[in-house]
Amino acid sequence: MKAMRQLTAVCVAGAVLSAGTACAWAQAAPAPTAHRIELTDRDAGRALTVRPGDDVEVRLTGVRDRGTTFAWSAPAPDHPAVLRRSALGRTPTGGVTARFTAGDRGGTALTARRSCRAAPGSRCPHVVATWRVTVTVR
Repeated sequence: MKAMRQLTAVCVAGAVLSAGTACAWAQAAPAPTAHRIELTDRDAGRALTVRPGDDVEVRLTGVRDRGTTFAWSAPAPDHPAVLRRSALGRTPTGGVTARFTAGDRGGTALTARRSCRAAPGSRCPHVVATWRVTVTVR
């Protein structure tokens, strides 16, 4: 009888220890971290999938040459609830940097346009380039 009580105590202690270990392991598992995706001029036409909370950073390069500046508009999503802009900056050469945070699940197109701005006495060609990336939040 005494041996049976000792065996039961050992089994209960083992179960408690292993349950405690399993609980500690479950609590120590890291939560998914947000990712940062960088997009540039070269990514035009790209389609990408991100998770809610991920950051999407856009860096588009402008060009200034002999009285003309080919400047980008601020990148903008078709659906702002899917990608929310959190930062915007411009460079003197017509470049733009914008940061977005993925929000609601769904899809959106992120677009910007590059056009010419002439200094006084200069002329610009009437050319507009469009940069577009399709983003899906899952």
